[in-house]
Amino acid sequence: MSDTAGGLLSIAALIVLLALVYAPLGDYMARVFTSSRHLRVERGVYRLTGVNPDAEQSPKAYALSVVGFSLVSIVLLMGILTAQSLLPMSRDLGGMPFWMSFNTAISFVTNTNWQSYAGESTLGFTAQMAGLAVQNFLSAAVGIAVAVALIRGFARVRSGALGNFWVDLTRGTLRILLPIAFVGAVLLLLGGVVQNFHDTTMTTLSGQSQVLPGGPVASQEVIKNLGNNGGGFFNANAAHPFENPTGFTNLLEIFLILVLPVSLTRTLGTMVGNRRQGLAVLGAMGALMTVAVTLTTWAEVSAQSPTAQAAGAAMEGKETRFGEWASALFAVATTGTSTGAVNTAHDSMTPVGGGTVLLNMMLGEIAPGGVGAGIYGILIMAILAVFICGLMVGRTPELLGKKISARQMTYVALYTLTTPALVLIGTGVAIARGSTADAMGNPGGHGFSEVLYAYTSAANNNGSAFGGITVTSDFFQITLGLAMLLGRLIPIVFVLLLAGSLAEQGRVPVTAGTLPTHQPLFVGMLVGVIVIMTGLTYFPALALGPIAEALA
Repeated sequence: MSDTAGGLLSIAALIVLLALVYAPLGDYMARVFTSSRHLRVERGVYRLTGVNPDAEQSPKAYALSVVGFSLVSIVLLMGILTAQSLLPMSRDLGGMPFWMSFNTAISFVTNTNWQSYAGESTLGFTAQMAGLAVQNFLSAAVGIAVAVALIRGFARVRSGALGNFWVDLTRGTLRILLPIAFVGAVLLLLGGVVQNFHDTTMTTLSGQSQVLPGGPVASQEVIKNLGNNGGGFFNANAAHPFENPTGFTNLLEIFLILVLPVSLTRTLGTMVGNRRQGLAVLGAMGALMTVAVTLTTWAEVSAQSPTAQAAGAAMEGKETRFGEWASALFAVATTGTSTGAVNTAHDSMTPVGGGTVLLNMMLGEIAPGGVGAGIYGILIMAILAVFICGLMVGRTPELLGKKISARQMTYVALYTLTTPALVLIGTGVAIARGSTADAMGNPGGHGFSEVLYAYTSAANNNGSAFGGITVTSDFFQITLGLAMLLGRLIPIVFVLLLAGSLAEQGRVPVTAGTLPTHQPLFVGMLVGVIVIMTGLTYFPALALGPIAEALA
């Protein structure tokens, strides 16, 4: 079978699998967050934590719970990482340096999973499981909870509450993430992913001894993808054969990356009572992702760079067991969501391919977006789109029966400005420092792209990297850590305040003048607004990096 036929069949199989689970999983998640019934294990959690599961929270209380939970989680995870030498199964490894633990704790709590260390040589099994894997579940559940709170804002009428964060967090973890992760981990084990609690010493062909690191890889690999976390057990991430050994596991991991963000559009439609709206949102996401997959695959397969053309193929930094097609699809899936896992070196991609995955993050990771973050991100863009449409026709903008006034647009504007400000200011400060040139692995436009990619990945909570840059200095540990923290919590606060302002409203009746937001015309408008907003914001920075490199 040719590479082209195999690549097209993989994409077709992925689409079929996502279509099969779309309705049942999306509707199941809607039932999870609308049911008044609490499971016995959940009631035990509520008793231990002192939570009243039947009490609802105001938008401010919900936001304070999210922020407080995240900050406490950071402190606890820092404690585990710095004191790991005192923990069992530490593999005789010492604790992380303070600023590296600061960066890593923020990274995993904010669902970014940016890694400035090699997992197999830095962390023991307990720190990986009790520290990082736990946060892989909880950070994903936080994203789902925030998305559900915004959906409730559209669905509720004259309500001052958005639900209960602690209930949403518990249900998202126990009813959604854990069951799917269990099944996925078994499938990964069957596919050859490692799961043990020891390293193995082997004798090489030359008679030398070599230690092959092991560990509970499959159980962490599944939630790293399902929860759109991305942090690898090994430094090579999903390019490592112990994490991703075959074409089957590669396709399964891409499916895990996409399944929740895609299915949450069905949850949106079910909870607001308009499933066509969910399909419209999915259509906008799908259109953006289709363009990204097409561009990236074309650039990598046709070797769109002088170096790749001289070599005869763009295989530098790629695994031969995957090739260009599977590497391009994985790269688009991981940057279109907030995953950040990689099965290829993004730093070695062609200028067009690397620029496309960078642009994917700059879009706000809404194609289809992170777990939860994708839904609330694209709903923010939908509000902006209906506002622009309202200005064009002279009507008060409405979305899903709620009026969009100055108050809502204030939250939308602050949300849309936060991440670009963090990306551009962080990149500018880093480039202005003389020592950054020594940290960059390449000069010129490609080196600039490495720095721009780092801050784009951090502020958008993605976690992938152009691997050429060295970010172990205190400057990068602190600034990237702050970019991750502010890029996660500030937008979430604005989303929850927006949700509260929508929940307080009554429902506007549909009239002949109401803009139908479930039809292809609005989907096209939404895609246009997203692309234009991103282009106006980031084009100067892109011109200095991947565009300059592509034209050189």
